[in-house]
Amino acid sequence: MRAKNMIGRAVGNLSLILATMLGCSSEPGQEGPEPRHPFGTHAGYWSEGVIFPSNPSRAELDEAVGAFYREWKRRYFVSGCAAGQAYIKAQTSSGAWIVSEGQGYGMLVAALMAGYEPDAKSMFDQLYRYYVAHPSVINGNLMSWAQDGSCKNIDSLGSASATDGDVDAAYGLLLADAQWGSDGEIDYLGEARRIMGAILASEVQPANTVLFGDWVTDSSHPNWDATRSSDFITAEFKAFAEAAGEARWNAVVDKAYAMVEYLQAVFAPQTGLLPDFIVDVSGAAPRPAPPNYLEGENDGRYSYNACRTPWRLATDFLVSGDARSRAAIRQLNAWVRDATGGDPQAITSGYDLDGTALNSDVEAGFIAPFMVAAMVEPESGTNQPWLDALWDEVASRPAEEYYSDSVKLLCMLVTSGNWWTP
Repeated sequence: MRAKNMIGRAVGNLSLILATMLGCSSEPGQEGPEPRHPFGTHAGYWSEGVIFPSNPSRAELDEAVGAFYREWKRRYFVSGCAAGQAYIKAQTSSGAWIVSEGQGYGMLVAALMAGYEPDAKSMFDQLYRYYVAHPSVINGNLMSWAQDGSCKNIDSLGSASATDGDVDAAYGLLLADAQWGSDGEIDYLGEARRIMGAILASEVQPANTVLFGDWVTDSSHPNWDATRSSDFITAEFKAFAEAAGEARWNAVVDKAYAMVEYLQAVFAPQTGLLPDFIVDVSGAAPRPAPPNYLEGENDGRYSYNACRTPWRLATDFLVSGDARSRAAIRQLNAWVRDATGGDPQAITSGYDLDGTALNSDVEAGFIAPFMVAAMVEPESGTNQPWLDALWDEVASRPAEEYYSDSVKLLCMLVTSGNWWTP
């Protein structure tokens, strides 16, 4: 039986008290069934080697999350396109106004904020209705990747899927089932299983490597032998294995960690940094992608995709105690803490795998994932001052743009103890 950290577990009316303090109404029955895991419950983390920010109280951590959530919702949650639908306004530089990644993020946030956000279930359902209303042209059980301001697919690639959005959407549905049950208009558990099956069928190689999307159709495709490190969403894959009764998900986890271990040892022994994209994944020697492999000159560096890996991998240790996650994160922690001299503002927006900064930009989307990683204690000493500094920096930064703000909010949810496994 897994050891769990129950420190700070809230009971009774805590979520209602918090909502009142922070300016939200949470009256029972306002939007249907009350959530079974309301925001502020703080339960389900591994008991050994996990720390939380120490300067604020747990209630103050939640208050900071709630404050930023309200700003995030105001900026990015949009009801529209069709009756009963909503989307997360991404408005990316590529011309996409809406992306499946954002829908996945939004579904996670809505399910996790239930008990603070009185309309969480309605928001979740609207986001999911948009998801299913925009199916991929390749596997209709997945979402097409990108739409414009008129909710139309932006191009042929935008009509196919992107794996991370589908993974988060499926996990969001598992959270929704755990929060509200599946007896209502949407069978959350049934829909989650449908998407999980489609991900395995169309977004995972037979050798269990995660693909970019269902548009990488078979071994003749030029991107078949490649993957994206930020798609190693191992904590969610483990939940899929249990919910679907499908052991293959555990093989997907094993393959991801084998690549992480090899890449850190061979290409980033001093830093532990992972590249945005990885090639030659079918063999025993995966390597960083060359420049301009898929998106740009930084494809083989720690850039706007890989910046999420400290958050994704650390979350697995926080909820499962996986030693592979801890080893990978400890290496990242040791490097970034030393390289920055303990100053979060010295974390820049991208690095070569040897730790050379690519620029001097400072963005929450690069800082916040290291905050989650800092929750994993090192073998000796403590990350506490580093974690406290990271929280103070992340929580005090003003809103930036969709991507950084969404990553920041999800990382704040994890760091405050408000992530959980369904």
